[in-house]
Amino acid sequence: MTQTQRDSQSDPYGNCLTAPAATKLPPLETGDHLSRAEFERRYEAMPHLKKAELIEGVVYVPAALRFKSHGKPHAQMMLWLSTYWLATPAVEVADAPTVRLDLDNEPQPDIVLLIDPAAGGQSRLSEDDYIEGAPELIVEIAASSASIDLHTKKQVYRRSGVQEYIVWRSLENGLDWFYLNEGEYLVLPPDADGFLRSRIFPGLWLDVAALCGGDMMQVMQGLQAGIQSPAHAEFVQQLAARRSGQF
Repeated sequence: MTQTQRDSQSDPYGNCLTAPAATKLPPLETGDHLSRAEFERRYEAMPHLKKAELIEGVVYVPAALRFKSHGKPHAQMMLWLSTYWLATPAVEVADAPTVRLDLDNEPQPDIVLLIDPAAGGQSRLSEDDYIEGAPELIVEIAASSASIDLHTKKQVYRRSGVQEYIVWRSLENGLDWFYLNEGEYLVLPPDADGFLRSRIFPGLWLDVAALCGGDMMQVMQGLQAGIQSPAHAEFVQQLAARRSGQF
């Protein structure tokens, strides 16, 4: 019997029996309710898709990203955080990594800054190279205060233990920096010079007025002042001691 004959055999009622076709996974679509495992299976089957998130068991696939409202501010924040990373061993920065927070939440934040687990960081890398657990700091670029970044996602990050959370509301030209205090997010106040100073990453200073005014040179000068501060030098020493097991 040929392969064609085998594939077209009939059942006792004369109905043609054919070999079952391989099952194709449905694409990810905003609003799908999925488990994290199913979300990952579908995401891996869509290599052309650059960003998708699972928030409280619901899939979110963002629209195409615009230049002024997302691409440019994203690049500016990456420059700021990458410069801090270069000056701070045992700290890592990543652009839009997938983060496994829990069974219902797998966001893909715009930027994360984290401490190496070997130096006391609270997240870790899985065997398949995903961040598991809450990074110390997350940055999201949002169009406005109506964005999911300042509502459902903010609550997920708070509950998961993300220590600091920055949202740049690009179309409103405003920035919110939250820090975790006794299980709640509080707004980080500026210092006397108008800088926002991280409570988790000493020396990570942000001149918000300069950032929102488009003066990146001033932003970077403010950061350099933070990196050259005694607090940053002490932090670098602490991280080195933790890595070597002396702390």
